[in-house]
Amino acid sequence: MKRTTFALVTTVVSALTALGLPSGSAQAGNLSSYDGASWYGKYLSISNGSSPVCSGNSGSTGQLAYGGNVDTSHECGSQSETFIATSTNGRVVIAGSNEIQRLPMRAMASSDGGKTFTGTDLPLPPPITSGGFNFGSDPTIAFDSQGNAYYGYIVVFFSAGGSINGTEMAVARSSDNGQHWTSTFFAPRTGSAQFNDKPMITIDASTAHHDRVYLAWDNATGNSSSDKNGNNIVLSFSDDGGLTFSAPIAVSGDFTGKTGGIGADPYVTDAGVLHVAWQDYAHGAIVDVSSTDGGATFSARHTVATVNGFDFAVAAQATRAALVYPSCGSYRATRSDRATLVCGYTNGSSASTSVYVAASTDGGATWSSTPVPAGGDQFNQWLAVDQSTGALDVSYYDTGTHGATATRYTLARGKVGGSLTAAPVATASTDESCCSPSVDSGNQYGDYEGLAAGNGVVHPVWTDRRQTVIDLGLREEVFTATLPS
Repeated sequence: MKRTTFALVTTVVSALTALGLPSGSAQAGNLSSYDGASWYGKYLSISNGSSPVCSGNSGSTGQLAYGGNVDTSHECGSQSETFIATSTNGRVVIAGSNEIQRLPMRAMASSDGGKTFTGTDLPLPPPITSGGFNFGSDPTIAFDSQGNAYYGYIVVFFSAGGSINGTEMAVARSSDNGQHWTSTFFAPRTGSAQFNDKPMITIDASTAHHDRVYLAWDNATGNSSSDKNGNNIVLSFSDDGGLTFSAPIAVSGDFTGKTGGIGADPYVTDAGVLHVAWQDYAHGAIVDVSSTDGGATFSARHTVATVNGFDFAVAAQATRAALVYPSCGSYRATRSDRATLVCGYTNGSSASTSVYVAASTDGGATWSSTPVPAGGDQFNQWLAVDQSTGALDVSYYDTGTHGATATRYTLARGKVGGSLTAAPVATASTDESCCSPSVDSGNQYGDYEGLAAGNGVVHPVWTDRRQTVIDLGLREEVFTATLPS
């Protein structure tokens, strides 16, 4: 979730009033703590009854391709905030996204290496209260060594009147290439201003805890400016194929003073060392911890990089603001090498942002950062390492010129430990600042996008509303591409 500011609270109260909810109501009080969360726009769309502008919801327009770009969602309504993963053999590709005008999460699966996709809705549990409703948000996806897919998300519960009842974590699993899903729901949070947010998933490919499924997220209190409150990073794991998950384990520790953890990203080295990185916005840093015992205990925090803010309202993402978070991986070239750890992140200001890659060759104790090739405002980055080749890919939106509003989704490419070259991967530009919030309820690009790499192939995924898509009445779509890594 994003910290509440006066401006955002004002926006929330105005929006609730427009929905027929009085500004002093319990609904307004509950929601003002979460008005920066990526699901908030979805709440507005569903609550005010806004509907898509085309006729159906399940791939009704057919598969669309634009040069090397594929519209994976090809459905009406808005989708944004994406993720993607590939099976170990590379044949199965599964993308996920938030649905802005619909309740469930969406999985888009391909069994031909990313050429064509079919869409499936993920399960939701029953509402907590009579007449209430719930929806999913914040996708994250991974495959185990057996080809099973795991899709993590949060479930947000509402009463019939629109106040928040609580949240819980969800991990859906599929053993048939993403065509059918069964979900496990766990770690409910129902207290006042208590919230689960921003899950990320990874699976241990080493022999240490082979195929263990890890899910990390932030536990929010909604009072992030108060001492001993705020967002703390927690982690759960499953050793039975996602059927059950352990009780959440504290990763960020009990800090002195206010805490601020968001955007956790777990990753595992080939030696089986679990790392978790996140943005500690209370201390202006991207931090990383490690565990050599499968997440039972964690090291002290190490600073990956200092950052200048929680998010940056650059012109292209001025409504939502570009969230700062890490995306990480590792690579060991030979058995005698120590793994190189790498983390991507965004830094700068609301006037200018850049994407950086930090690297560590001493297990995360020390890090050094270098920027990706220069461009305009760069944001919503994701980093992936191809374990078969050592290729390092970083994807992000790039405006070309600082202060511009149109973006081209871009891929910076090289080797772990080497320099990167960058080129647009989107065959057309997109502009999320051009139109009224009725298009996407002000969600714009969302908080993050995904990237998957393996077997010499890389699959970026992003939100796109290029003009040809708009002309078809599709609003925001989920696009991907297939490139050599």
